Amino acid sequence: MSRYSIEDFVNQTQQQDKGEGLFELESPRILEINLTNQIWTKAGAMISYRGNIKFEREGILEHGIGKLFKKALTGEGTALMKATGNGKLYVADQGKKISILNLQGESIFVNGNDLLAFEPSISWDIKLMRKVAGMLSGGLFNVRLEGRGMIAITSHYEPLTLLVTPDNPVFTDPNATVAWSGNLQPEFVTDISFKTFLGRGSGESVQMKFSGNGFVVVQPFEEVYYSEQS
Repeated sequence: MSRYSIEDFVNQTQQQDKGEGLFELESPRILEINLTNQIWTKAGAMISYRGNIKFEREGILEHGIGKLFKKALTGEGTALMKATGNGKLYVADQGKKISILNLQGESIFVNGNDLLAFEPSISWDIKLMRKVAGMLSGGLFNVRLEGRGMIAITSHYEPLTLLVTPDNPVFTDPNATVAWSGNLQPEFVTDISFKTFLGRGSGESVQMKFSGNGFVVVQPFEEVYYSEQS
């Protein structure tokens, strides 16, 4: 077999069954879902599938009036797609790195842009951060997930997890914050002195402050940009 041949390319890039269960990382940026029943994924995340799988966009009242109202306020940021059937489903999100978490009764908050897929056994709810809605373009929202089952989250490049302790709080850029443990409730603080360094049109630097015991996950990228209006 000659180097760089088509056969060589196919052998190096072809799909492989790893036997890891429902969620498998086919590559760091492609998630394989071995579907046997139903799964929720981010709308538009499907890149390929094989088998007998039916796709449905989330119904208007599928998750109740309360979540419908919240989704209207968040501008469909957490639009979901339901995949049902048997087969292999491949999902991805703009080449972002994928991390798989197996929740064992814990809860976690995930930025609405960074939630890729989760099992139906996971309960979830949209949480709005109204205090910063006027400071960030489109506001800021996240999803609280809890229960037992698999979830997949995304990040631009390699994520970094910072431990939070009562004597050592963590401050983060909201646009670079991917997720945090479900027991933490972030505060929002502003620092006008950062304006000179960051050049934000908003006139203030908005930071998230995490206090207590837990963790927060950040990425080396700003997911959503600040509004240019002063």
